[in-house]
Amino acid sequence: MSDDDFTPKLGRKSGKDGKRVVKYGGRILAAARLAGSKTGVRSRRFDGSRIGRGASMGRLLSSRDRLAGFRGRRAVVKASLIRLQGKAGQVARAHMRYIQRDGVTREGLPGELYGPETDRADGDDFLKRTAGDRHQFRFIVSAEDGAEYPDLKPYVRRLMTQVEQDLGTKLDWVAVDHFNTERPHTHIVLRGVDDRGDDLIIAREYISHGLRERASELVTLDLGPRTEQEIEARLRHDVDQERLTRIDRRLLRRMDTDRIVAATDNDPFQQSVTAGRLRKLKAMDLADDVGGGRYRLTDGLEDTLRRMGERGDIVRLMQRELTARRLDRAGVEQVMSNDLREPLVGRVIRRGFSR
Repeated sequence: MSDDDFTPKLGRKSGKDGKRVVKYGGRILAAARLAGSKTGVRSRRFDGSRIGRGASMGRLLSSRDRLAGFRGRRAVVKASLIRLQGKAGQVARAHMRYIQRDGVTREGLPGELYGPETDRADGDDFLKRTAGDRHQFRFIVSAEDGAEYPDLKPYVRRLMTQVEQDLGTKLDWVAVDHFNTERPHTHIVLRGVDDRGDDLIIAREYISHGLRERASELVTLDLGPRTEQEIEARLRHDVDQERLTRIDRRLLRRMDTDRIVAATDNDPFQQSVTAGRLRKLKAMDLADDVGGGRYRLTDGLEDTLRRMGERGDIVRLMQRELTARRLDRAGVEQVMSNDLREPLVGRVIRRGFSR
């Protein structure tokens, strides 16, 4: 027998049966992956939504938005990025004229352009400053209870100040408040440069979620949380709307992989509005009754309802313009047809962009 008969075996630590021993931390990560968690492994494809200023704040506000209850007052924010190349300068000038057009104030007067520190901004001067910009942002901000504000300017200025803090830069913008629709709203034109003159890149996640959440929290702070009566009245109103509503968003979150959702709910009132909304969607051919109080939502439901809402806005704007010119007609006199056998001749009484 030799003095040292111990022969070391190099390699990973193994169990008694020869299998590799998995550490506790490894078991945790494996379980998380099986559960669909993002812990330890990046499972989402890169989509560019977090490039630009406000990315982290957008993620934070997005999660807070999903967890928010019905008591917060709502706001709608529509955003578009406009490239200022070629003839886009003429388009930008036309848009500036459009938002200042006649008949948009409470008194029926032309829109008044204002900025961060002035109630009378110069549109031509703003356009000169944007001459060398690569792009500009256009926002339409509409608070659900905006009609309760005697003046929207302080609200919009506080919103844009908060946006500056979220993005970490001063912003150059002008705005016009419109009161010629069912809900007052504000058109904001933002230069696409930061306070150092570089291109202003705003994260898509902030534009999609953060800006809307900031607008909502400000109006909630100003007017207070919604009461139970206000919440119930709004939901009842939403049941028969031909546009995307909060009830629809809730249905889309609840549906299974086959797009089937049940009308049942632990809360009697919520069950009532859910069942009513599903019946309305079925009447619009946007849901199928599969029995047992369950419905299958059609593909593209969200996009379809958004387009229907935009079309309704356009129709209301047209009707308001016709009424103002005493050209409106009773419903029985209005005919819609896709089968025109001869040219249709008419007169253009107003040009513009849908908001």
